[in-house]
Amino acid sequence: MAARSPQTSARGRGVHGPLAQAPPPNDIAMSHTTAVILAAGKGTRMGSELAKVLHPLAGRPLVAHVLAACREAGIEDCVCVIGWQREAVRAVVEPLGARCVVQDRQLGTGHAVQCAEGAVRGEEVLVLCGDAPLVDAALIRRVLERHRADANACTVVAARLPDPTGYGRMITDGHGRLLAIVEHRDATPEQRAIDLVNSGLYCFRRAALFTRLTALRPDNAQGEYYLTDVVAALVRDGERVGLLVADDAASVLGVNTPADLALAERLHRQRHSPNIHIQHTPASPPAL
Repeated sequence: MAARSPQTSARGRGVHGPLAQAPPPNDIAMSHTTAVILAAGKGTRMGSELAKVLHPLAGRPLVAHVLAACREAGIEDCVCVIGWQREAVRAVVEPLGARCVVQDRQLGTGHAVQCAEGAVRGEEVLVLCGDAPLVDAALIRRVLERHRADANACTVVAARLPDPTGYGRMITDGHGRLLAIVEHRDATPEQRAIDLVNSGLYCFRRAALFTRLTALRPDNAQGEYYLTDVVAALVRDGERVGLLVADDAASVLGVNTPADLALAERLHRQRHSPNIHIQHTPASPPAL
C-alpha cells in the first residue's frame, strides 16, 4: 500500500494590493507543484515481461490512474521517471501530458527522484508511486494543504496496517512526530512491531529535497539510495517534517503481485459500486 495529501503556499505569484485575491487552490497547485511519479521498475513479482506500471486496471494502465488523480487534484506538471520498457511507458504517459526522465539503473527511490531534478519546475515536489492506482485527488489535495499550512520541508503519508510485514515503519516520538522511516529489512524486532507504515507518498520543498539527495549513501541491506533517508536527514537538520495518516489504507495500495492487482480491481469496482462488499486483505508492500 501507499499514501499521500494537499497545501497553500506563501510563494504564490499574482496581483498585489488591496484588491488582490488569492488564486484558487487548484491554480496554486498547478503553478507551484511538480508531481514526480516513480515508474521505472520492472516488477519482477508480477511474473510478466510487461512493465509493472503498464498492467491494466479497469481498462487503463496503473500509471494512468495516478496521472488522472494528479490532474483532478489540479497538478498539471507531472514528470514520470521511466526505466524498464521505457519507450512503452513513455508512449502511455506522454499523451496524458506527462514529461519523462530516464533512470538507466534502478538504484533506489532516492536515485530515481534525483534523476528527475532537472525536470522539476515547481517549488513543491509531490512524489508518488506509479504502481499505486487507487490514490485519489482528495488525498493529494489533503497532503498539499497540510504541507503548506504547516510550512513543512517534507510531509509524509502513512497508513496503519494489521499486518505491516515488508513495509517501511514510521518511527515517531512520544508526541507522534516523525523521526525516521526504517525499511523492513533494516528494522529491529521492536520496530517491526509498529503498524504505522510508509505509503511512498511525499511532498517536499524542492530545495530541501535535492540538497539532501546529493548526500545519500547506500548504507542499507539492499545497497540502494533510499528516499526515506532524506526524511531522516531533514529531521536531524531541524527542518519541519509532517506526518499525515491516510484515512483509507486502500488509497495507498501498491501493486507488486498479481494478487495485489486483483485486490486493486475489486477495490476499484467497490468505489464505483459502493454496495459491493469487499473483504480487505493486506497487499504486498510498495517497492521502496
